[in-house]
Amino acid sequence: VQLVESGGGLVQAGGSLRLSCAASGTIFSINAMGWYRQPPGKQRELVATITDGGSTNYADSVKGRFTISRDNAKNTMYLQMNSLKPEDTAVYYCNADIWTGTLSRRNYWGQGTQVTVSS
Repeated sequence: VQLVESGGGLVQAGGSLRLSCAASGTIFSINAMGWYRQPPGKQRELVATITDGGSTNYADSVKGRFTISRDNAKNTMYLQMNSLKPEDTAVYYCNADIWTGTLSRRNYWGQGTQVTVSS
């Protein structure tokens, strides 16, 4: 199983980006998925999570600006980021709880995608 993020890049403050995370491999089902980020010199932190039923949770710092969503048919998760700020600069990672069989479940991480917001 692999998680591959895409959509990162350089954007000016106030701009928008849309990140994608595609899961591939032998997948039976996917439970919760989430986005995390690691700013330069800091620890990894939660950005947003979404359950398989669509319930969402956001870090206070991104509420009202970021929207997490998923397409279960495509095993893909998205993060729409609007009104970006320089403090949103970080490597963004996707995370997913994946069943690869009826008795086999594991937590997976993507390789990360860089988001840089210039002031």
